[in-house]
Amino acid sequence: MTAFVGRRFVSMVFTMVLVSIVGFIIINLPPGSYLEVYRAELMVQGTSTADQQIAALEKRYALDKPIYQQYWKWINGFVHGDFGRSFQYNREVSELIWDRLGYTVVISSISLIFSWIVAIPIGIYSATHKYSFADNVFTFFSFIGLSVPSFLIALVLMVFSSRVFGVSVGGLFSRAYQDAPWSWAKMVDFLQHLWIPVMVVGMSGTAGLVRMMRGNLLDILNMQYVQTARAKGLSENVVIYRHAVRNALHPLIMSLGMSLPGIISGSTVVSIVLSLPTTGPLYFNALRAQDMFLAGTFLVFMAIMLVVGNFLADIALAVVDPRIRYE
Repeated sequence: MTAFVGRRFVSMVFTMVLVSIVGFIIINLPPGSYLEVYRAELMVQGTSTADQQIAALEKRYALDKPIYQQYWKWINGFVHGDFGRSFQYNREVSELIWDRLGYTVVISSISLIFSWIVAIPIGIYSATHKYSFADNVFTFFSFIGLSVPSFLIALVLMVFSSRVFGVSVGGLFSRAYQDAPWSWAKMVDFLQHLWIPVMVVGMSGTAGLVRMMRGNLLDILNMQYVQTARAKGLSENVVIYRHAVRNALHPLIMSLGMSLPGIISGSTVVSIVLSLPTTGPLYFNALRAQDMFLAGTFLVFMAIMLVVGNFLADIALAVVDPRIRYE
């Protein structure tokens, strides 16, 4: 087990370094930069020291150096917690990220937990009651959840709530608590608004997990070792939950590792539609404006979550299935 974890850890570190290099190069590929836009804004404002300010920024972040020196300066500061400065917002990247990261993690984590809690029991029930009326109903709604984009569900929900109930759907707080300090009343208002983005973001994930769990369990139930367990006189619950479900969870555990980057980025389009103060719209605007330090920091954070998620998924698989340790 120790050798298995060591191999996976070395692979994880190598992948993180490679992704950070490739991502930094890709972000700098489009022609021009935000500094050129910033220089134009300063010139329009009539700032006489525009060239000096741009030169100071270029020197601070080595933007007048080759790209490999820019990368080294950025990644060296990244290790020490200095993510650079956002040219677009004229603020430190760390301040911008921490302002929104908490809301993003809460919404995405609750959506993920919601998807697993709902999807796995439904998938087990559908597989053990194949082609029953309930299975057909769950299958129908699963296909609906997979085919309809989350942002479209958000738009429909906004129109329906506004015209039928007269309630505005959007944001995580009412206007009265938007800029108010945290209190019990603001927490209650936050929880009242939280269930809408959780339902919208988690719907497609729940539908996909239901289909995956149902298909995997149906394949497992037809295997010979399951038939042997039944022939030995084991109860149906023991056969299903102790033997079949345990092996059917393998692909779901791997998908859990792949879903961790979503905890950082959130659902970008849904966040824009629902006006959520998450990191997704911030990352999208940084890419459009070529705000290299802000976009690069998001990219590295998501890469870290992805490789760490796969690393944890590999360990979980090794615990569930000892055969994985010897591969």
